[in-house]
Amino acid sequence: MSKYHFNEIEAKWQKHWAENQTFKAENQSEKPKYYVLDMFPYPSGAGLHVGHPLGYIASDIYARYKRHQGFNVLHPQGYDSFGLPAEQYAIQTGQHPAKTTEENIARYREQLDKLGFSFDWSREVRTSNPEYYKWTQWIFIQLFESWYDKDQNKARAIEELRVVFSSEGNIHVNAVCDEGIEHFTASEWLDFSETKKQEILLKYRLTYLAETEVNWCPQLGTVLANDEIVNGVSERGGYPVVRKKMKQWSMRITAYAQRLLDGLDNIDWPQPLKDSQTNWIGRSKGSSVTFNIKDHDAKIDVFTTRPDTIFGVSFMTLAPEHDLVSKITTAEQKEAVENYIEATAKRSERERMADVKTITGVFTGAYAEHPFSGEAIPVWIGDYVLAGYGTGAVMSVPCGDQRDYDFAKHFNLPIPNIFKDADISEEAYSDKENTIITNSDFLNDLNYQQATEKIIAALEEKGVGEGKINYRLRDAVFSRQRYWGEPFPIYYKDGMPHPIPTECLPLRLPEVEKYLPTEEGEPPLGRADDWAWDEKQLSVVSCQLIDYETVFPLELNTMPGWAGSSWYFFRYMESEKRDEVFASKKALNYWKNVDLYIGGSEHATGHLLYSRFWVKFMHDRGLVPVEEPFKKLINQGMILGESAFVRKLNYNNSEVPPIFISNKKFLKESKAKEEEKSIVDYEFKFSKLFDKYLGENRKIQVTMGTLDLHTDVAFVNNSNELNIEEFKNWREDYKIAEFITEEDGSFKVSREVEKMSKSKYNVVNPDDICSQYGADTLRMYEMFLGPLEQAKPWNTAGITGVHGFLKKLWKLYHSGENESFYVSDDSASKDSLKTLHKTIKKTQEDIEHFSFNTSVSSFMIAVNELISQNCNSREVLEPLAILISPYAPHISEELWNKLGHSESISTAPFPKFEQKYLVESSKEYPISFNGKMRFTLELPLDLSKEEIESAVMAHEKTAQYLEGRTPKKVIIVPGKIVNIVG
Repeated sequence: MSKYHFNEIEAKWQKHWAENQTFKAENQSEKPKYYVLDMFPYPSGAGLHVGHPLGYIASDIYARYKRHQGFNVLHPQGYDSFGLPAEQYAIQTGQHPAKTTEENIARYREQLDKLGFSFDWSREVRTSNPEYYKWTQWIFIQLFESWYDKDQNKARAIEELRVVFSSEGNIHVNAVCDEGIEHFTASEWLDFSETKKQEILLKYRLTYLAETEVNWCPQLGTVLANDEIVNGVSERGGYPVVRKKMKQWSMRITAYAQRLLDGLDNIDWPQPLKDSQTNWIGRSKGSSVTFNIKDHDAKIDVFTTRPDTIFGVSFMTLAPEHDLVSKITTAEQKEAVENYIEATAKRSERERMADVKTITGVFTGAYAEHPFSGEAIPVWIGDYVLAGYGTGAVMSVPCGDQRDYDFAKHFNLPIPNIFKDADISEEAYSDKENTIITNSDFLNDLNYQQATEKIIAALEEKGVGEGKINYRLRDAVFSRQRYWGEPFPIYYKDGMPHPIPTECLPLRLPEVEKYLPTEEGEPPLGRADDWAWDEKQLSVVSCQLIDYETVFPLELNTMPGWAGSSWYFFRYMESEKRDEVFASKKALNYWKNVDLYIGGSEHATGHLLYSRFWVKFMHDRGLVPVEEPFKKLINQGMILGESAFVRKLNYNNSEVPPIFISNKKFLKESKAKEEEKSIVDYEFKFSKLFDKYLGENRKIQVTMGTLDLHTDVAFVNNSNELNIEEFKNWREDYKIAEFITEEDGSFKVSREVEKMSKSKYNVVNPDDICSQYGADTLRMYEMFLGPLEQAKPWNTAGITGVHGFLKKLWKLYHSGENESFYVSDDSASKDSLKTLHKTIKKTQEDIEHFSFNTSVSSFMIAVNELISQNCNSREVLEPLAILISPYAPHISEELWNKLGHSESISTAPFPKFEQKYLVESSKEYPISFNGKMRFTLELPLDLSKEEIESAVMAHEKTAQYLEGRTPKKVIIVPGKIVNIVG
């Protein structure tokens, strides 16, 4: 093979790598370890577009680089294969999600293989495989069998809590648990029935059942996480979402709030991502305050970061979903309150938090008592208070909080002033150290800190509050009313949840006839015929055998998408004993955690937070040796698509087919109309088209109104010209469309850079790019587009430059008309060695700083220089192939093989940079006469002034310009200039 036949080269080496498992990692090695990981993809039916591989290419470059550096590199890949999209497709088509998921995975694997990634596929994981989710279920059981000890600041086995209860009751237990647990003695515990004991333990378990406010999507028939909702509707399908109370599995991630915050100091993550988690966890220091309700045996607990403002409380506001609302609302206010709650349920929490302008609320008719003055304080409900944040209630201080102030002004509620300065600004209020409190007998002339301490002490003395640290973070809802997810390994006995024995795992998904909720509203698993647990047979049996004595119902919900993704990185570590353990101690202790993780920032408060929580828990229970899953994390930017738009005339008449007007034509005619030129001609062109369908005697009003519609970029060439026939055949209603074209018959589209997505028809298929230009070109071009972390637009027209570079690289190793491979064993010139070593230095610096785009530029410069130097020396071309190998592995592997190597280039040591080749030994002096440069002369840099002058004066051109004259003086600046003054 002489010419650069990239398709043949790439297919050859992809086959070789697969057959020889070139990139398989060893679980023990004398080499240092390095673990590179990508956020594994969800395999959708649409396959990959060119935006998806960006992070994979970057991680692959780094993984290959670390192998060249002598590391034992683990670079695995798998699939996050449970999820709502596959289930929705199953509902629409009747196909089992397992079938469509398998087909989608096959498509992804085919595309990934074409891009030449150095993945260790022997360790592949799929979260929907029973062999994998067996261990997700096992981890769930470990969480169920654990509680959080505040004194030891770690999770402990629930059996240890049983021992404590049996010996001393729960009086001295300091745990993260449900509120309002009654104290009991050891003897009382021993007298409790087993069901009663289970009820109590459930209030301590790290995963537990509770009535929870959730985001319910009726059309999807499931609960959604906050990050699955966009602008108040479901991200998938755009369906309405309402707030609803349901009995759900939850996880006490709140137990780890402070540790999750503290751990951010020990990991190398982007600061914006750390800030997202910090804000999401939301640590605040203040106090709890209890307000009694007048004429009710009820109390309102609030948390405030400003206890010093307690004398400014003029009303209370509860979240509409607060448990007390139905109990304290008076008969007169009942209808108004119920109507308000119903309306509020249609707004998501994110909408309510973001909407600071809309002020709504209703008076409950009830009053609370001020804990110090005893004054009656009206209790309102308002949707700016969230049930899940804090206690779901606030003591409203309109003189100190903007939303409280707006609420009070809107409903004409009193606004007392508690500051010395009646016109105190919001900035002054936020300056805690300088805010002076007044208007009470014991807060006069105290600063913020003194007032806070005094109020907290007074609250504690009266037994109506205490100093407290609060977190915005809430326990994570863990139930989904879906089919395509991990089944909970739980059955119900006497109404209480019990885990199935771990030796019986996995509990496999049952077959169901439909993937919709049942007519009674149960999740899809409620349709399964065989979905009951037999305690004696230790197996799943028919639901008809349920007798509540030995056969019991199984949980009908499934786990959320983040279950399998919270620990998958440990599964990759295990390559041998996958049936016996989720990962062996040997593998865990060797790999420990991920050294480099690349993925999207959109997972900041979802996957990345939940996985940190699970790892800390697993560390507490001695299951893993680390507390953090990912040491270094990089968020890759997005590759944007260049959408194409056609302009459609906007009119309402069913007798007239769609009419499209060329973009250039539209702009020209629009401008003409604005300038009141050619208006008659302009309208005439349209009226002729309308007359064609309506008849010459009928008139229709023509306006300038247009609609910009997306068209598939596949119908548009690099000159922005639309293929009208392909466009007309695209949709049935476009087959009879009329097109107003340019004078030359072309139809121009307009362009706009947007997110690359199927819905915008701007997706570019990597298969097409690989077929036309090769995977090496695609890899280098994606890196060349710009810095890894930034968004950048895709432009297929720009890829030809990178492809041309690879052709030049190929020619560098070949010569003659037939492009025969030829590399000389002669020593390289000093210029070629200089080019090589400055490229080594630049490439190493760029890779280690993840500046891959500038590396590509340096490769282009190097190849151009080496061509101009006629370099064909092995001394330069062999290390050059290694340098380029992480970026363009196929062409590099082929050249390496041609250079006579039998081992893969991936095993070759990275070239060492030597500074000596960049040290200049000579200088090209500009020789000037009376300040005007006439010629140049290269001289050694170590010459003295006298030696430089002698060499210049002896040169024939000096004699030519002097014409026999003796110069008055010779000015010499060593290393810079020579000026002969005559």
